[in-house]
Amino acid sequence: MSNRVVITGMGVISALGHNSETILQSFKNDQVCFRRSEHDPEIVTGPVDKFDVKAYTGRFKNLRYLNRGFQFALAAAVAAVENSGIDKASLSRAGLFAGVGPNLDMGRELVTIKDGQLDDSALNALWMLRFLPNTGVSAISQFLGIHGENLTVATACSASLQAIGQAYRKIKHGYADLALAGGGDSRLSSGGILAYRKAQALGLVTGAPETASRPFDEARNGFVPGEGGAFFVFEDLLHARQRGAHIYAEICGYGATMDGYAMTAPRPDGKFARLAIQNALHEADIPPGQIDYISSHGTGTPLNDQVEADVISDIFGGSAPPYVIALKSWIGHGSAACGALELGLNLVLLDNELLPPIRNLTHPCRSDVGFVNHTMAFAAEHVLIENFGFGGQNAALVIRKWRS
Repeated sequence: MSNRVVITGMGVISALGHNSETILQSFKNDQVCFRRSEHDPEIVTGPVDKFDVKAYTGRFKNLRYLNRGFQFALAAAVAAVENSGIDKASLSRAGLFAGVGPNLDMGRELVTIKDGQLDDSALNALWMLRFLPNTGVSAISQFLGIHGENLTVATACSASLQAIGQAYRKIKHGYADLALAGGGDSRLSSGGILAYRKAQALGLVTGAPETASRPFDEARNGFVPGEGGAFFVFEDLLHARQRGAHIYAEICGYGATMDGYAMTAPRPDGKFARLAIQNALHEADIPPGQIDYISSHGTGTPLNDQVEADVISDIFGGSAPPYVIALKSWIGHGSAACGALELGLNLVLLDNELLPPIRNLTHPCRSDVGFVNHTMAFAAEHVLIENFGFGGQNAALVIRKWRS
């Protein structure tokens, strides 16, 4: 018999705010934090303002080994645990699953290479820790006292949603009754901007920064890089009820696939993106018609958006298709952290029965998809979250609003 898995704690560090109240007001006030990059004036970014990891950790000697993405992850994990009210004894046996990205802050992190030789005179003894993918998880484990099964996932833009899916599966199938899962990332450094610009993935904008992100619009020309982190406490329903935990939502189904097609471009027919969504719906045991809205990947890149829109139309097309939102038009693309960030924002939206518009959507790339173009009061029950990443990584998660 499978266990039911619920979300009982969350911590979100986003460009819209660091708590549910601030995030909700940002949506209601149409307030975003897009600005031109200090490294490249043709690029717009979505930074997190007023973030200090020490506000969450106090003095912690291992902060020196954490790049900005890892700092977001640690802060969000601390906030999620505090929000959940879980005790230290239970937390000790919890699982820990995190989606992470590479440290691309090469302008600050790397020392000079001369004649093919690395100048190591300025290197810290443990300099490599800022580049190892599991450093962030190690810091979270040490700070919070978590010692259960763990996994660091580095599958590009689907990483944190896949980490969440793995935590869900471990609890569902009885390997754990408690887990912490999420992710953190930042690609706003000069190295990050350069990497994505070389890949021709970023939009070049001549107008106001807030018009830069335009998912599914015919005039889209690339994504706005963002940053942030989000973590969640997941529990077996019986475990959560026994301790009287507040429940935000239930995770119902998860699916993940790989295109096996190209290193950056999605497979044009969307075959395996479609399969990931179908697998999530199958595990949730609900038909497509019961999805009330879709939180799309919606990057604003020409190829990704068209394939995603085609897949949505194929699976959910009909007389009453679900609504579709695109949260990257509000916070930018959080890279490896985007799935966790978007889960957190969706929990706020679910709780407040609100759907935000896809910003700057004037001429949709498909007319038969239910793109949201104005703020709506909407009481949803089932939500599908989609993420698709470089390398052909596809992930989908179905959540249900908790009704006690």
